[in-house]
Amino acid sequence: MYALKLSGVAKTFTMHLRGGIRLPVFADVAFEVEPGECVVLGAPSGAGKSSILKMIYGAYRCERGQILVRHGDGVTDVASAEPRQILYLRRHVIGYVSQFLRAVPRVPAIEVVAVAATGTVSETERARAAALLSRLNIPERLWTLPPATFSGGEEQRINIARGFLPDLPLLLLDEPTASLDPTNRAVVVDLIAEKKRRGAAVVAIVHNEEVRDAIADRIVDVTRFAAEV
Repeated sequence: MYALKLSGVAKTFTMHLRGGIRLPVFADVAFEVEPGECVVLGAPSGAGKSSILKMIYGAYRCERGQILVRHGDGVTDVASAEPRQILYLRRHVIGYVSQFLRAVPRVPAIEVVAVAATGTVSETERARAAALLSRLNIPERLWTLPPATFSGGEEQRINIARGFLPDLPLLLLDEPTASLDPTNRAVVVDLIAEKKRRGAAVVAIVHNEEVRDAIADRIVDVTRFAAEV
């Protein structure tokens, strides 16, 4: 039984700064992800892999097709969902690690991570956040500082911690290890394996071959979904 199912998904971008030119990207995206499975989207840079993740997350709308997300006994079609349904999915169903950290300025790193699970910074969530930050090799002296003061690799580890802390059934990963050293890449590989063992479905974009081979149960070549221009 699928956790995520895309069928007939099409996406076109309108270039408003170029006279409203319409640029078709995808014509018929279709794949499924089961609980406990990691599907890696494969294609060269610029093929639209991140756009697929953003459509699943509800940040981009598609012109047609279905993006079915299963949660409990229910199924929501992200492609036609209302904003309140999208917000529900983001809070309770879909985790997302983007390529860049977007955090409220001046908020300490440990609170940025802790609030991700329930929306509040309880002592329980703070303890869970501390354990995850330690595992990702973020020094304790940095926990009370805002992530904007960190290096790129440290910021990305905060981003990863924020995405991995909640126990959600679907996790979207957009190049989570791109700016990490081998030690921390290995930590992320272990974290993904743990999510899978707990039944989470994972959709990932990873260009590092070693990481891809370690986490992927299947690779979906998105170039076969490209629209004719």
